[in-house]
Amino acid sequence: MSLLDLSWRNIKRSFRLYSIYFISMLIGVIIHFTFSSLMFNDDILAAIENKENFQIGVSVVSVVVFLFIIFFILYANSFFMKQRKKEFGMYLLYGMSERQIALMVFLETLFLSAISLVSGILAGGLLSKFFGMLLMNLMQYDDVISFAFPIEAVGLTILLFVLLIGIISVQSYLSVRRVQLVELFHAKAKMEKPLKFSTWLALLSILLLGIAYFLISREGDSVYWKEYTMASAIALTVGIIGGTYLFFRQFFGWVLEKISQGKKYHEGNKVLWISSLRFSIRGNTLNLTFISLFSAVIIFLVGFVSINYSVQFDSARKEFPNDIAFTSQDEKTQKQIEQIIEKDHPIIYHKRIEGLSAKPVTDRKIAFDGADNFTEQLLLFPESQFNDIVSLRGDDQQVNLQNQEAVVLSQGTYKPIKFTESKQPKFTVNLKEETTFNLVEKKDYALLSMATDSNGEASKKPSVLIISDEAFARLKQEKALVSFEIYQIEDAKDSAALSRKVHAIVSKTPEAYYAAFVDLYTIDIESSSLLLFSAAFLAVIAVFALGSIIYFKQLREATEEQRQYSILRKIGVDDSEMKWVIRKKLLFVFLPALLLGMLHSWFFLSYPAMEEVKDYPQITSIISGVLIVYFVIYFLFYSSSTSVYYKIVNQKNAMN
Repeated sequence: MSLLDLSWRNIKRSFRLYSIYFISMLIGVIIHFTFSSLMFNDDILAAIENKENFQIGVSVVSVVVFLFIIFFILYANSFFMKQRKKEFGMYLLYGMSERQIALMVFLETLFLSAISLVSGILAGGLLSKFFGMLLMNLMQYDDVISFAFPIEAVGLTILLFVLLIGIISVQSYLSVRRVQLVELFHAKAKMEKPLKFSTWLALLSILLLGIAYFLISREGDSVYWKEYTMASAIALTVGIIGGTYLFFRQFFGWVLEKISQGKKYHEGNKVLWISSLRFSIRGNTLNLTFISLFSAVIIFLVGFVSINYSVQFDSARKEFPNDIAFTSQDEKTQKQIEQIIEKDHPIIYHKRIEGLSAKPVTDRKIAFDGADNFTEQLLLFPESQFNDIVSLRGDDQQVNLQNQEAVVLSQGTYKPIKFTESKQPKFTVNLKEETTFNLVEKKDYALLSMATDSNGEASKKPSVLIISDEAFARLKQEKALVSFEIYQIEDAKDSAALSRKVHAIVSKTPEAYYAAFVDLYTIDIESSSLLLFSAAFLAVIAVFALGSIIYFKQLREATEEQRQYSILRKIGVDDSEMKWVIRKKLLFVFLPALLLGMLHSWFFLSYPAMEEVKDYPQITSIISGVLIVYFVIYFLFYSSSTSVYYKIVNQKNAMN
């Protein structure tokens, strides 16, 4: 029999094990080819505004996806090599060389890779239309995406998986060479020893996690993060990582030990699954720690990008409240612009505001947080005009000022503040003469947003003070007057073409101000859509890999425990009770890592990351939805593992 025939027979004989390997490779090919085809799809490139950023983003995600695939496939291959040690020992005994065994494994890998490549590219091409339409829908485009098999995507996918086959072959060869014949026959004879558990270390794990959660829940300006930043960061890292490790290494085992010391320990089937778990803690600690921490990262990533996508419109509207705004033009040009706007998008309202251009005398850092992000020129607007615009927008931000009182519009400030009379900062400007204002409030609000253009480029935010009507009238002078046209229009999200037309006219005036909501909203929604789309696929790969780590570990333990379960069956343990033993054992393997990872991610999502959007009404439902989906996926892994575990230990030849 040739090595080619032997390789093919091995795949057919061990189809159950190889099916997991094949499915993982198939999913990897589909996802990688899907991203590659999106990067080269002409319909998508024609629809989006920022093609270069899109292709760069997809390229980066494709590399990350491929790295995940390499990690998982190498882990799966390592599992298969360990599972087949006895088989390899027989081949060595019959006279096969290490090189021949490695060649046989290479041929098996080549068979599976060829089938997964062809199947994955075909499936990916067929699914590319669906995923392309999904991406377009996320980006809020109505363009139709056709079926496509870009030759660049096909070539790139084949090239990368040829590289993967080479890496797997090297790993397999090194794995075979490192093992001696005697070890191969006794590969499954090694039994783990039970650990000794310390009450103090078990309690330390809870203390470390408690400290980490406490620090996460503190705000950024709390004394812990403001005065002791480095110490808090170290304590948080040690608390999360060290606490998680000790939780599985000590606390989990300590709980099982206490249960085993209870009066009812020998009732029912407790002794069967608890004793098995106590023996396997040593081998599962690192896996469960990694899975718990990485689960937290995955959930946080998906939750964060989902929230980022959901609040995109509101955050863009807050940053760019005017659909179109520009420096007032001459009467003829103004009429031309208004006709263009009215033709494309009906005008909801149009308002002209007048302000005064002044030079600040006082350091702008007194008034504006992040002063370097604001213009040097200072704009003063009267409270009546500000209140009119605020009312038209439907916002509750009106001001009531007297004499030399002023309000700072420090857009993006971390914490808006109303100053008490005794602590009002003084701010001096130079107009007719130096005039000093008392700052009564600092608002996170924009009357005029930063200037934009049709390419999505933005300049600094305007430095704006709202002053009383009396002060404005007293300081008003013709040469300092500046005026702006503010428009609110229907379907502002779809006004990119209109913005380009208006910008082309306004930009003819030197140094004219122009800003449009759609200019940056389009770029933001494309970026956040690609981020969400990519994160979802990365999460699928990562969850599949993490779930499979537990899955493979349990398959290995099931194979090693066939004899023990066969003995249980001989002493009268029936199938029903056997299934309950397996379910309870695997539940205590899957559930703690899942729950601890979900708890980690909930704290990270609910506190520091979401500070700026904590009042958004859909935050809770988004976080809950992500957690539920993750839980359901892991439950499916658990159900599948229990089924396969039972089939392995129930094999008739378990005692042979």
